Amino acid sequence: MRIVRPLGVMTALLLTATLGSTAASAVPAESASGEGANGAGCTVPRVPGAEKVIGACLTDLTTAGTVGSGHTDPADWAGLEAPGTVNPSGVKGLQLDGYFPDTSTTNTNHGWNHDSQFVIRLPERWNGGLVVAGPPGVREQYANDRIIGDHALARGFAYAATDKGNTGPLIHRDGIRPGDAVAEWHTRLTQLTVAAKQTAARHYGHKPARTYVAGTSAAGYLVRWQLENRPGLYTGGIDWSGLLITRDAPNILDTAPAALRAYPRYRAGEPGAREAMHEAGYPAGSEPLWEFHHRSAWDALQRTLREEVDPGYDGAKEAGTPFCPECTGAGCDTDYVYADRPATVHDTVERLSLTGKLKRPLITLHGTLDVLLPITRSGDTYADMVDESGRHAKSLHRYYRITAGTHTDGLHGSHPGLVRPMLPCFNAAFDAMTAWTTQGVTPPSSRTVPAPPAGSDPVEDCTL
Repeated sequence: MRIVRPLGVMTALLLTATLGSTAASAVPAESASGEGANGAGCTVPRVPGAEKVIGACLTDLTTAGTVGSGHTDPADWAGLEAPGTVNPSGVKGLQLDGYFPDTSTTNTNHGWNHDSQFVIRLPERWNGGLVVAGPPGVREQYANDRIIGDHALARGFAYAATDKGNTGPLIHRDGIRPGDAVAEWHTRLTQLTVAAKQTAARHYGHKPARTYVAGTSAAGYLVRWQLENRPGLYTGGIDWSGLLITRDAPNILDTAPAALRAYPRYRAGEPGAREAMHEAGYPAGSEPLWEFHHRSAWDALQRTLREEVDPGYDGAKEAGTPFCPECTGAGCDTDYVYADRPATVHDTVERLSLTGKLKRPLITLHGTLDVLLPITRSGDTYADMVDESGRHAKSLHRYYRITAGTHTDGLHGSHPGLVRPMLPCFNAAFDAMTAWTTQGVTPPSSRTVPAPPAGSDPVEDCTL
């Protein structure tokens, strides 16, 4: 099985915010409602609700094996890990690829041109648990293979991931009314969780004893949403630099335009521009990261979400406007002011909003040098929401501010003396979550985690 992706879809990788093998034996299921088996006895369990499923018995379900066998897409997780990261390997088992019924067609993996694609990996040596995830940004179902999937599988967990039901920078074209594409993210992660539990039960003979939901960026938002709204499906979750969606500011719709306005002035050396960036939430010390995000991330993320919730906004259509001197083409979000938009826009955002009313344990990680989703406008705000929602929710939450962490671990390669990778802290948080929910070991209190001590390896080490 080889994954096919046309080059045009690669542009979606900017939002992270970026082979045949004898090891695999691809086997199409007999039907969406039945089971199939290959000649070597590789049984493909039915995935409830799936329209298409194919299965493969693999000698290694981790990326150490799936890259060569064509059962992952390295382009989907490009830039998400720090150079030098060493992942576990050697997990034998069954991989299921497929999709649920859907009408949108932005995901081109496998040549299917069909959204709501998923991957389920069932290790031969199972610990009785399940980890489910959505991708960051507008990436696809393989985006977490390096940063979540490999580590979960090596611990013995079954692993399942979805593309969230739509991919790429034009998600606003999916759905009938504004907000429908993001609302579908909720539905697709819930759908996959239910299906993966039942699939594991068919494969192993009993349902998972515990199920965790994990994700970074836009998928971190989904972790929070699921634990607020679908708690019965999960044992707990880990939210890594999650996107914050709330009716009122701060949210990404007012944070990114402030940066788009102030950064060109900062680059030109105008007095007060640096202070304007700091006031907008972009922390002192993060200045070396601003140029990359201005070039590749702020406008792309802002526009993708704004077009989804506020398609009626015209923007500044001509280059050279006061707020958008570098704007070209039809539309510019630099002069977007969320507070001034009609009530209908705020109503749309409210339909997607988080509340902080957690009903299952959650560990949140956020880097202090995150300049895609600044910590004071994202992680700090959500922690306050949880605290304000009541004592019960507060007791379920641990929040770790990771000193020198940034939004994408790949930036450690270009700024090794400035930022630290977040993946080691995620792995520590995952272990803390499992100990908390299975052994009653209370995690450390919420705090700011200091920079790694001298002599440690920031690519490998993190102590919460």
